[in-house]
Amino acid sequence: MRAAVLSAGARLLEKMVEGVGSGWRFESLKCKCGAGMRSHGRDEKRIKTVLGDITFRRSRYVCSSCGASRYPGDEALDVEDTGFSPGVRKLMSRAGSRGTFKEGHGDLKVYSEIEVGTKDVERVAEGVGREIEEWEKGKREKLISAIQSPPKQMDIPLLYVSYDGTGIPMVPWEVAGRKGKQPDGSSKTREVKLGCVFTQTTTDDEGRPVRDDASTTLVGAIENAEEFGWRVWGEAMQRGLDRAEKIVVIGDGARWIWNLADLHFTNAIQIVDLYHAREHLHKLIALIAIDEKTKKKLTLKWLTELDEGNVEKIADEARSGLQKNKERRELAQKEIEYFENNKERMRYATFREQDLFVGSGVVEAGCKTIVGLRLKRSGMEWTVRGANSIIALRCAHISNKIESFWESHTGLRQRAA
Repeated sequence: MRAAVLSAGARLLEKMVEGVGSGWRFESLKCKCGAGMRSHGRDEKRIKTVLGDITFRRSRYVCSSCGASRYPGDEALDVEDTGFSPGVRKLMSRAGSRGTFKEGHGDLKVYSEIEVGTKDVERVAEGVGREIEEWEKGKREKLISAIQSPPKQMDIPLLYVSYDGTGIPMVPWEVAGRKGKQPDGSSKTREVKLGCVFTQTTTDDEGRPVRDDASTTLVGAIENAEEFGWRVWGEAMQRGLDRAEKIVVIGDGARWIWNLADLHFTNAIQIVDLYHAREHLHKLIALIAIDEKTKKKLTLKWLTELDEGNVEKIADEARSGLQKNKERRELAQKEIEYFENNKERMRYATFREQDLFVGSGVVEAGCKTIVGLRLKRSGMEWTVRGANSIIALRCAHISNKIESFWESHTGLRQRAA
């Protein structure tokens, strides 16, 4: 019964698209080179749709100057250079973003009875990911070049920006010559930088901050810090950066994070993620404590001082307790410098009084959800291009942007046709 209904639907769809891109045109068709194009008859094309395969006949236009061909019907139906309908490509890209391409191939067959190859899923998923990248890039460029007028009202009480990074396995040529953590100093991974933006309006009954429902959007890529800074800034602008009463940047203490915060969010409150600060504190204690008794005593005391934001006190006491062992002493001094350099970002008692988040759990969860679950599976190796495509695709899905992308994508194709 299902097969019969789908077959009937496919035949109906075939009739509906009949004539699209064929027949007399009101306007002459121009080639990319600027010359006019003339019709050279109709060609047949097979298209795989969610209802089944259909046959589509449309006019082919050829440039009188350079000989290039163009099919206005393909452009109108958004099947230019592909044999898959937009609906099938949406399913293929989603399947390819959620699991391996082989799993995507199997899922489409089981759930939708759509027969496509594993390589087809890979090509479509990565292709859609690259289109999403271009779509997001276009929006950022418009924001950068536009003259911003002052907002009519500051209607966002708190806007958060959070950064993090995580490594993913790469094919050998993508890490050639790069320094890493392997015994020989080489690297097998590249860092994916991930950023998230979310808002906060209220606190719970115990006075703890509550993230606004469905307010989190994420962006990410393998790229240098400068490019990534503009990526996160663009996302924050789309989310209402210029309408935010207060802006908070949360990170793990890496220097590149605060450089970007100083550049793009000059008036923001900067906070070192409390859990990273505690990790550094435990490292420092392990380097200074001479026995378990001292270790327990310092842990209890300094964790309390850290929660109160008394970072200078921790640093002073640590310096007075440095051990004579050169290696341990040097490592401890680096940890002390970490606290001294970030002391104003560790005033946790003050931040809590302002009902602010002091942890970067949202973006860390994003690293696991967007990157870890898909790109760090056993046996995987990525190219930068392939990884960035899938990251863009997963960010769009998780940030609830995918339908906006497809609507924009279809509108652009129809206007071009």
